[in-house]
Amino acid sequence: MPRVPSAADPVQFGDIPGLPLARWARRGTYPPGPGPEIHDQTQLAQLIALGRTVAVFPESARAWLWAEHAAVPLADAPPVVTHIAWPAHSRSLALAGLVRTATGL
Repeated sequence: MPRVPSAADPVQFGDIPGLPLARWARRGTYPPGPGPEIHDQTQLAQLIALGRTVAVFPESARAWLWAEHAAVPLADAPPVVTHIAWPAHSRSLALAGLVRTATGL
């Protein structure tokens, strides 16, 4: 079993030994690669726990990690695309302000 870095030690993606990166569909198709095609978060969590794949997550995703998962800071992480969603019928001024602020970042 390879050494698992401490949670405080940033690693480079290339330092993660022998596990393929999980692949999510983009615009209905999966990008090429050896990693498993992921259909939902439960499947991803199971495959990580079984030692079959790795995934890159934002810090906020730590809340759903299992005891069987290891997570360390990734020094060369790619940018993450973030989406904001709200009910199409909403007329809330507070929500409109949040969306304006978020899309201006």
